[in-house]
Amino acid sequence: MLTSFFSKSKPVNFLVVVLFMTMFYLLANVSSLFSSFDIAKFGVKLGIFLCFLLNVIILNFIGKKNDLSKYSSYKIVIFAVLAVSFSEILRDNQVIVANLCVLLSLRRVITLRSQKDIQKKIFDATFWVCVASLFNFWAILFLIVVYSGVLMHTANYFKNWLIPLVAIFTVSSLVTGYHLLINNEFYTLSAWFQQSNFDFELYGNIKLLLPLSIILALALWTSFFYIGLMQKSNINSRPTYVLVLLTMLVATLVGIFSPTKNGSELIFLFIPLAIITSNYFESKRERIFKEILLIGLILLPIYVYLFF
Repeated sequence: MLTSFFSKSKPVNFLVVVLFMTMFYLLANVSSLFSSFDIAKFGVKLGIFLCFLLNVIILNFIGKKNDLSKYSSYKIVIFAVLAVSFSEILRDNQVIVANLCVLLSLRRVITLRSQKDIQKKIFDATFWVCVASLFNFWAILFLIVVYSGVLMHTANYFKNWLIPLVAIFTVSSLVTGYHLLINNEFYTLSAWFQQSNFDFELYGNIKLLLPLSIILALALWTSFFYIGLMQKSNINSRPTYVLVLLTMLVATLVGIFSPTKNGSELIFLFIPLAIITSNYFESKRERIFKEILLIGLILLPIYVYLFF
């Protein structure tokens, strides 16, 4: 049974997920890579693919080290399945890098609860959000998660509220310096800002509508279960549950304000949703339903690719 296989966290589980991601990444990019082969373009795509794999490696690490879920492979297989269900994600270099940066930021925010190296973690979390915004402007909204982490764990120290401003200034200085050196011009707000697009017409395409509908249903179903877990958790663990839920909410806002509406903007939703859903799969309830659900999720990108 698939649920039994992915209930463990072993190298073979990770290998299966990597092969699954590799197959769909190649299918999405093979035409652009080999229609007119260019070594530089190939090198970029290879680097982006490694960033794509780093998402699952870091997600797995965060889950284990911060007790976000049990020692299973559910979170990485769910992230992989959701991400490859949208071919535009696999073709969009910018959102893959931005999502990796957001994940690195979330890792630092969650570890604030240890009360160690607080200032450094706040700086790092803000730094990564700012870097993510260079690739996808609206990722800047994840600063809400950073400040929420400060509020929950270190609200009594006023200087901690100023650290994100230092990180923002640092990133802006580095980017401006780079553009002055390379392009001999300042990096302006107009170059950074991306106009929102509220035209959701493409969501009516069955290729987007089918996986999106399943993802929304999955998010609603598992979020209620996750909120129940949060209410039963001890007071020390509860802020982490809140941060994961808040991250999913902010990711939804990023998708709404994103200038593109082709499915690639949904990638930010998949990290918190993978964490939330993995907790549902790790519970001892509804085993038959969970088996059917996991099979359906794994078949989803295959069905979308073959028939649409």
